[in-house]
Amino acid sequence: MARDTSKSLRNKVMYQIFVRNFSEGGTFKDVVPQLDRIRDLGVDIIWFAPIHPIGKKARKGELGSPYAISDYRSINPEYGTIDDFKAVVGEIHARGMKCIIDVVYNHTSPDSVLASEHPEWFYHKEDGSFGNHVGDWSDIIDLDYNNRELWDYQAETLKMWAGIVDGFRCDVAPIIPLEFWQMAREEVATVRPDCLWLSESVEPEFLLALREMGLTALSDSEIFRVFDVSYEYDVYGDLVSYVTGRGTLDDYAKALCRQEYIYPDNYVKLRFLENHDQPRAAFLFSNEKSLRNVTAFLFFQKGMTLLYAGEEYSIKHLPSLFDKDAVRWDKYSVPADSVKGNKSGTNMICDPAKDLTDLIRTLSEIKSNEIFTDSTYTVNAVSNSILVAKHKKGEMWALGVFSLDGEREVICVDAPDGTYKNLIDGKNIDVVHGMIRTYGVPIIILQ
Repeated sequence: MARDTSKSLRNKVMYQIFVRNFSEGGTFKDVVPQLDRIRDLGVDIIWFAPIHPIGKKARKGELGSPYAISDYRSINPEYGTIDDFKAVVGEIHARGMKCIIDVVYNHTSPDSVLASEHPEWFYHKEDGSFGNHVGDWSDIIDLDYNNRELWDYQAETLKMWAGIVDGFRCDVAPIIPLEFWQMAREEVATVRPDCLWLSESVEPEFLLALREMGLTALSDSEIFRVFDVSYEYDVYGDLVSYVTGRGTLDDYAKALCRQEYIYPDNYVKLRFLENHDQPRAAFLFSNEKSLRNVTAFLFFQKGMTLLYAGEEYSIKHLPSLFDKDAVRWDKYSVPADSVKGNKSGTNMICDPAKDLTDLIRTLSEIKSNEIFTDSTYTVNAVSNSILVAKHKKGEMWALGVFSLDGEREVICVDAPDGTYKNLIDGKNIDVVHGMIRTYGVPIIILQ
């Protein structure tokens, strides 16, 4: 783990925005009207998916992937100008939030500035042509970090952006030499000492496949030597296996518990149910009660919480990376008079059954409690549908009960007998002879 990483990052909530599909306009200026709403969710950090120009050669789809970058030092003109970007960052800062941007340093588009000016900085196939090591990424060509001049260029680029933003989310960081990231972090610290470093670590199967090809493939333990926060792809597959019936909830719980002893004491995982590469949470958990329970567990977990734009409204459709496919915020709106208790006389943004905003606000407030900053953490599957998790620090503890099928059961918990308040809905919860009755909704109690 980076020695100076603060455990307080575990109390933070991050919100991902893909500018093109965040609104119909698809510009930085279109982000600003939603910043108050995002802040009110309890968000601390906004992460922009790549903001740079996209290559035209070998594009996938009509507009191309934002991860096929043609110029690391410029702004995608579809989104606006550099001044527009600085303005939206200023608006984010004015609301007390931080801003990070995507860094895609494993590859560029085939027609990138670097491919034209420094072809020697790239991987070449036996016939001398540009190439990449991952076949499905047909719209990009790989950089070659055996060139130390490339290191200097990339570090200088990071320092340039660090003068504007608060940190970086580094795409497929394990494919790039650890020594480069160490050097880059030291260089960026001269511009922004408190820079946030988030690694997209990769799935275990992908890591092993890369190693079989003889390529750089850093483990999470190696990544934590430089990065503050790492993806949780080491356990995400276990969650999906449970949802699809290929694995058990106990497998997932045990995978989470292993993180407590294989990583350093101040490890911070980015906890997510969805992101731009994975199915929406509402697609995986279509039952409303299940979705509310798993969302509450997401926030209860040890680590930083990630929300992908639209997750707060249970949107099931995952926007395309390659074409215009804007989040339809209005698709879920319903007439005011059809919503029981609505006295505003205005249309609601979505069906209340699908609206998680109040739940997320409550969970963000709960997550700010100091028990989630520094604790021992355990997770147990007491059945194949209920997770019981606990944070403990001295005499303080937080207990969470999450029914992933939304059913009612009586279960055993590690908590003294007594009556407690469910911090999510304010109802009383009785623990009797070490047992608790769930009622299909998430439960979080503190002592």
